Amino acid sequence: MGTLSTHVLDTTLGAPAAGLAISLAAADGSPLGSGVTDADGRVGSIGPTRLAAGDYTLTFDTGGYFAASGVTGFYPSVAITFTVADADAHYHVPLLLNPYGYSTYRGS
Repeated sequence: MGTLSTHVLDTTLGAPAAGLAISLAAADGSPLGSGVTDADGRVGSIGPTRLAAGDYTLTFDTGGYFAASGVTGFYPSVAITFTVADADAHYHVPLLLNPYGYSTYRGS
């Protein structure tokens, strides 16, 4: 397994954040994958089919997302660094977003 997914909700709109570009990088910065959120704000699978144990960074292009809606935001991007401890587990990293703040957690 060792798979990764994400989900982005725009808390200002109370709706999924569709069309938001996301990239995944290894701890050394090498790119591992990218995607764009669908109409439900999800990227069902990003990166390789199996993530080895280690640290990774998901970068969300929040500036591009808000600019496409004519909104000026404070954070041009949000980078979430997380640790894969179990290479056989599925990891889900949700992002709750608005133009002036964000939060995240380990989802299921």
